[in-house]
Order: sequence, then structure tokens, then C-alpha cells
Amino acid sequence: MAGTRSTGRRERLRAETTAEIKSTALELMGAGGPDAITLRAIAREMGMTANAIYGYFATRDDLVTALVAEVYTALADAVDASWARTEHDAPQQRIRAWAHAFRAWALANPEGFRLVYGDPVPGYRAPEGGAAPDAARRVCVGIAALADAAWSGAEAAHGGGGFGWDDFDPGLLDKVRPAFPALPPDGVALALRIWGHLHGLVALEVYGHLRTQTPSPDKLFRAELAELVRSLGLGAA
Repeated sequence: MAGTRSTGRRERLRAETTAEIKSTALELMGAGGPDAITLRAIAREMGMTANAIYGYFATRDDLVTALVAEVYTALADAVDASWARTEHDAPQQRIRAWAHAFRAWALANPEGFRLVYGDPVPGYRAPEGGAAPDAARRVCVGIAALADAAWSGAEAAHGGGGFGWDDFDPGLLDKVRPAFPALPPDGVALALRIWGHLHGLVALEVYGHLRTQTPSPDKLFRAELAELVRSLGLGAA
């Protein structure tokens, strides 16, 4: 019994230290950019020896991979949950819910956003298949779901854009087509256009570029989202 308690305590302490290493890495990145993520810098910040931290992550790339997987999965969980809470036959509400969940996650986790969508960590090599393949697939499918929900209205409003399957990366199609086999190439293009609308303003806000331009970034985002919904032929808010 005592041995079980001791093992449980060691596992708990290891999990707590691992979590602190990850949070420290993100803090260093927030202060000094991607270059600041080094095991030695993290060890110094935490008051650990360099040798001790290697017992948790053998290389800097192992740590970055763990970080990307964790933050990307958290994003996928957030947008998936927002989607699940909306009605299937209410595309306008579904798009709005997904968009607001994406922005809320990004603003609450700016370092995580920058790690996934910002400047790459210098010299980092992701494992084959990517650092977070399941989370990347879920977010990609979520964006395609926005287009699928809006497709009939968008097609009626604007028609097609003349896209073919060869206009897209096979890796993207491998994620999207099994989930939405009826979505045509123009629908996949619509997904990327929706993503551009949502990602653009959020990125400007996360990186602080809107800070001196407007005291109301939320109002700006809502206005952009309303215009996007109208442009998709889904009516006014």
C-alpha cells in the first residue's frame, strides 16, 4: 500500500513538473518569440539543472511537439464543442458559434495560437505526419463543415468559382472529402475563404496590431462575421 502511494505521488509530481515546463516554454515564447524556447532557458527559469530537465524531454523538438499537440487539441476541443451545441439546420448560428469559439480560444491562449499559426520555431522538425495530426484534421474538418453548412446559400448567391480538385493539396482533400463527400471543389474553396475571413482579424488581434487602431476589436469581429454570413446568402443577423 505504501509503495502504491509512493508511486502515485511520483507520477503526480512528474505530471506537475511536465505541465510547468510546458507553461514556462510558452511564457518564454510570449516574451522572446520562438527562439526563446530552449531546454536550458526553461531549466534556468524553473531553477532546475539542465540534466534534470532532459529527464522530462530528451530534446527541444520533443518539447515543441508536445506543446503543439496540447494546444492544437485544446483548440479542436473548443471549436468542436461550440459546433455540437448548435442546431444542425441553423447554419448561420453554427458559423457564428464556431467563429466566436475560435477567437475566444486564441485570445485566451495567445502563445498557443502563435505556436500553431505564427512563426515557426527555428530548426524545429515535426515528426512524420505532423505534431498533432488528429487535432489538425479536426480543425480542418470543422472549417469544411462551415462551408458545407453554408454551401447551398453561397452557391445560390454567387455560383461556383470554377475550381477543380487539382486546385487543392491532396493532404487537404484527404481530410475533407471523407467527411463531406458531396462538397464540390468550389465548396472546398469556400472553406478556405471562410477561414481567411475568420483567421485574419483574429491574427491581427492576437499579435497586437489592432490595439492602437480600435478600442473595440470585438465589435469589429462581429461586424466582419455578420458581413460574412450575409455574403454566404444566409441572411442578416
